[in-house]
Amino acid sequence: MIKEVIGTGETPELALADAKAQLGLYEEDEVDFEVIQMPEKKVLGLFGGKPAKVKITIKATPADTSEEFLRDVIAAMDLNNLNIEVEKTEDSATFNIEGEDVGFIIGRRGETLDALQYLTSLVANHVDNSYFKITVNTGNYREKREKTLEILGRKLAYKAVKTGKKTSLEPMNPYERRIIHTSVQKVRGATSWSEGENAARHVVIGPDPKERRNRGYGRGRGGRNNNRSSRPAPNPDRKPLDESNGAGLYGRID
Repeated sequence: MIKEVIGTGETPELALADAKAQLGLYEEDEVDFEVIQMPEKKVLGLFGGKPAKVKITIKATPADTSEEFLRDVIAAMDLNNLNIEVEKTEDSATFNIEGEDVGFIIGRRGETLDALQYLTSLVANHVDNSYFKITVNTGNYREKREKTLEILGRKLAYKAVKTGKKTSLEPMNPYERRIIHTSVQKVRGATSWSEGENAARHVVIGPDPKERRNRGYGRGRGGRNNNRSSRPAPNPDRKPLDESNGAGLYGRID
């Protein structure tokens, strides 16, 4: 993506400074520029006259473009008490948002935060049509959310083994569904799969029909289970379903 800015001033130097200011650059920053119009003095000090014009042409990076977009969206939301810390690498950018209004950024169960990340990723990946990973976070919310989902998946997996019944979860994005699948697949006797389309796609957790349970395990006289607190042994070798293609939240956006 190419970005052009034209600055004006009484001299080429002032016009260049004006163009840099429009880009948020400092006067000492080095840039490639072109003088497209030299200043012309007014005739008799009253008529005609033209200012100097300088054009700066820069290639916007995915990181810079996505940062500008995210800041504009937050400003449009009228959330002024927020601060954005940015960490940039060659192929990724992480935006950590902090401040008094951060609750509005997270939204219900992280839906607003996910939407911001999705839209920011969409903008970043259309700069030069190459995959650029975007993460929008606030504090350690995503880490806490991931831990909560892991616990939920494991809890419902044990429940499925114990009761033989399946449970449907709320719709989730591909990344969160994968967290659930990973957690469930570590519990022997339980399995998980996804149902629904698009925004309604969700995880279902149920007993694994392929797993043969030892009906005689833990049974004493009369066939009762003497070990009521026993749980299925973990099964770390089973591979979880990967609906995110290993690309993080939402994966690549074309």
